[in-house]
Amino acid sequence: MSVSLLKKERKDLILKEINVHTRISLGELTEILSVSEDTIRRDVNELAESGEIIKIRGGAMSKSYHHSSNLKENYAHSQKLVIAQKALTLLKEGMLVLIGGGTTIREFVKLIPEDLTATFMTVNPLTAVELLDKPNIEIILIGGQISRYSQMSIGGEVHQRLAEMKADLCILGTNALDVNGGLTDSDWETVQVKKAMLKASDKVAILAISEKMNTVMKMKIADIQDVDYLITELSPESPELLAYENIKIEVL
Repeated sequence: MSVSLLKKERKDLILKEINVHTRISLGELTEILSVSEDTIRRDVNELAESGEIIKIRGGAMSKSYHHSSNLKENYAHSQKLVIAQKALTLLKEGMLVLIGGGTTIREFVKLIPEDLTATFMTVNPLTAVELLDKPNIEIILIGGQISRYSQMSIGGEVHQRLAEMKADLCILGTNALDVNGGLTDSDWETVQVKKAMLKASDKVAILAISEKMNTVMKMKIADIQDVDYLITELSPESPELLAYENIKIEVL
């Protein structure tokens, strides 16, 4: 009985970590739960077989991140909707926007006014498809090899294209965010593309549910000081955000 309960608790924790961070490696789950990788692998396999998550090489991905997911079934859907509405205030006519992917970004794209005239460049094919519903948005998809981990274009051609541009605004989600640790992720190629996206933009806005704050993954994308806007579902006056305001990030 106790063993069964422990296993259920462990799987519940695995599911929460995957939903909060969108994607996570077996190694990171092993460290978080202090059990063997074989145990984590078995739990992940069972969760995937029951349709609760999606297995990817070396880890797992939230089911809500898949292209066929129902947005209303996404983890923290109401929080992501608040974030998306706040992010709309950064948009201006005629902007060149460099945008990533993810469930919060998808919420944001759905709310973009149909009369807004702007150009959006993205490395994420799913984001490009979502943008097709906006009649006055010019869409530029930066192509290349598609990462199964992040579902974004990766590789040399992507970096070359990004190096040739300067966007007015970069809008990105993140898997982990910390005042001292900065923006972090678990996948090398994803980290390199996001670094290039930040470098290719005048301003950077990070969209993240508050559960991702004060968490750190293994590979660094940027220092928190490289971010201009932090958008969460919390009120800007929330005590949890005070440390970010102290380093002069505009918190929305």
